[in-house]
Amino acid sequence: MSLSTLGLSTEILKALKDKGYENATPIQKELIPAMFGGRDIMAGAMTGTGKTAGFALPILQELSRDFVEGNHYLKAVVVVPTRELARQVHESFEVYGKYLPLKSVLLYGGANMTSQANRLKRGVDIVVATSGRLLEHVQQKNINVDGVKYLVLDEADTILDMGFVHEVTKLLSLLPAKRQNVLISATLSGSVKRLAEQILHRPKLIEVDSMGTSARSVKQVIHPVSRELKTELLSYIIGSKNYKQVLVFVRKKQEADEVAKELNLSGLKTFSIHGDKSSGVRTRALEAFKEGKTRVLVATDIVARGIDIPTLEVVINYDIPHVTGDFIHRVGRTGRAGKRGLAITLLSPKEEVAMQDVERLMGKAIEREIIEGYAPKIEKAQRGARKTVDVKKKTDGAFGKKKSSSAPTKKKRKVTKRDAFKAHDSNKIKDDKKPKKRKRG
Repeated sequence: MSLSTLGLSTEILKALKDKGYENATPIQKELIPAMFGGRDIMAGAMTGTGKTAGFALPILQELSRDFVEGNHYLKAVVVVPTRELARQVHESFEVYGKYLPLKSVLLYGGANMTSQANRLKRGVDIVVATSGRLLEHVQQKNINVDGVKYLVLDEADTILDMGFVHEVTKLLSLLPAKRQNVLISATLSGSVKRLAEQILHRPKLIEVDSMGTSARSVKQVIHPVSRELKTELLSYIIGSKNYKQVLVFVRKKQEADEVAKELNLSGLKTFSIHGDKSSGVRTRALEAFKEGKTRVLVATDIVARGIDIPTLEVVINYDIPHVTGDFIHRVGRTGRAGKRGLAITLLSPKEEVAMQDVERLMGKAIEREIIEGYAPKIEKAQRGARKTVDVKKKTDGAFGKKKSSSAPTKKKRKVTKRDAFKAHDSNKIKDDKKPKKRKRG
């Protein structure tokens, strides 16, 4: 279906044409007409399906239709869980609305509060923000939310996973009761539905390419490998396949830095980004990766939701994420905008159970391919009914390893007073037996 058939204005269609967008994605076909209808919406959609345009285009069109020249006040709020996703969504509003007179402002923690407040005072129609920073500006009266007509909670499942539900609840209590609410999530879990019950009024349910289905344009493969050989295999895959742009996901911040260090030592220019790094460092690393100045970017799951690189062809899962659903979001970084992508997972034996949970969620098994020289060691199963008795290994104590003696020693008996007397008597007898020297007369 062509985007021109969805009732969008000529200014918006012109901006979309500049970006090369002509046809609507499945989520856009459902979401755009529903938003024009004015009902609350709960939508389940995968990353990379065009959901941002699905809610941004109707908001831009409706606000520009009622816009009064010079009268900028807050009418739409989009709440997202991470800085990276905030930048991505705000950039979409800027691109799609470049021929419209509307102003949008980006708000997130880690950036200068005063400069953000100054931009808000100059007038704003749309705010894209993380919940905590938006709440700070509202409490400091840098922004008035009384005129808000649209509220969008993007990646609602991540907002809940990261513990921002209390901030969102507080923010909701400050907004006007009459508004259109849109809740978008990759998975419509029980917690998301409970949040929807608090926010939405008789919502329209839209479920397209939700969590249960992985991106059809992404080929997935698993390489079984021993835990200690993962970094070596990672370097080998990138080098031997001559991949020019690779996004690697890890669970822990420390591991992100360690993997990046090892890849740099092997000659692959690599940056790492995670929650402990400042906003400026993360932005510069991401921009360098997008521009091809660095070959590999190692990232934690927190920033997975905000990385949008249409040309990215390869994603590598260094491990399995803590939250099963995050695996889908990792894979969703490639194969975007209808292009082909490849997602590789390095799987150690101890991660097999977690991988089974992922495959169960996706509803399909992923192909396994062993690379020669990196296959994990497989312990042979014992035949027969007898079972070997588990021998408990001695572990180090609080003060380190204890010295082990080669031969077992008998337990020493406690020394008593009687032993002391015996020793004295035996010494006296020895002295009596010694020959005495004769005295000279």
